[in-house]
Amino acid sequence: MDSDSKILFKEESFRIIGACMKVHRSLGAGFLEAVYEEALEKEFLIQNIPFKRQQKLELYYDNEKLNKYYRADFICYDTIILEIKAVTHIPDAFYGQLHNYLKCTNMELGMSINFGMPSLTYKRLINLKNSN
Repeated sequence: MDSDSKILFKEESFRIIGACMKVHRSLGAGFLEAVYEEALEKEFLIQNIPFKRQQKLELYYDNEKLNKYYRADFICYDTIILEIKAVTHIPDAFYGQLHNYLKCTNMELGMSINFGMPSLTYKRLINLKNSN
């Protein structure tokens, strides 16, 4: 349906997944999320992938800022929300969490990365409300 040229943030996504794969190859499965997050931060620095770690995401209701907020594991390239997991199975609720992050920030792309399985798994979520 979509050609490769239509993939949202294709090059950026490719670089992020490559960094995640390198971390997973090195560490394997079985560590806590915090370990993968720290290792991924080091890999992002090595590969010059721009990121913000543990970024606070403000929430609004009826155009008023709420006291509650979300916290994203990473925001890469100022455009992609990255959520790190280290579980044997990702429940749909985790994707719902990422979808909420996209809605509250109006960002277009989120990626859920799971380091908890023998092979790295990931899923891209697009905020359809904001994409063309």
